[in-house]
Amino acid sequence: MNKWNKLASKTQINKTVKNLTVNGFTVIVVDSAKKAKTKVLELIPKNSEVMTMSSETLRLSGITKVINESGKFDSVKVKLSKMNRETDSLEMQKIGGAAEYTLGSVHAVTEDGHVIIASNTGSQLGAYAYGSPHVIWVVGTQKIVKNNKEGIKRIYDYVLGLESKRLFKEHGVKSNVSKLLIIDKEINPNRLTLILVKERVGF
Repeated sequence: MNKWNKLASKTQINKTVKNLTVNGFTVIVVDSAKKAKTKVLELIPKNSEVMTMSSETLRLSGITKVINESGKFDSVKVKLSKMNRETDSLEMQKIGGAAEYTLGSVHAVTEDGHVIIASNTGSQLGAYAYGSPHVIWVVGTQKIVKNNKEGIKRIYDYVLGLESKRLFKEHGVKSNVSKLLIIDKEINPNRLTLILVKERVGF
């Protein structure tokens, strides 16, 4: 098994949760992607404005589908799909970058309590760093690494290849690590929530 896809031990999870909490993150640990989906839906009031960022974790867990297709939420993705990128690009950036609730995942979580997100375009990073007042990440514990150095290595050695393969299959293009966001600490209580899943989901 690839070391970047190995689920974290109980000891690693406990250490990570402790340090994330010290650094201002709210952390919830669940056993499965199914339970993560249930928890996400508990955390978001019905009719709330919600942006689902591109994420295999959200797609595979069924979260993307229920948020954008159930009619129970004010889906930003649905709004954006009806707009014209050529004429409405600035408005689309504003809407996508400051939703009431933003859902996604991250590419690495460190045992010392930091998260790392890589992006080609950077479209999700503004909401994660500041724009959205409520950010919820669903993260398989195979993404837990020792420190930032290992997290970045995980992105280049493992995640980038899988994401490029996915994009090429769907759109005929490859991905890049154009931008990296490392969040060491959150100063606004309850703004950032990580739901750690004790099974492999996403990459």
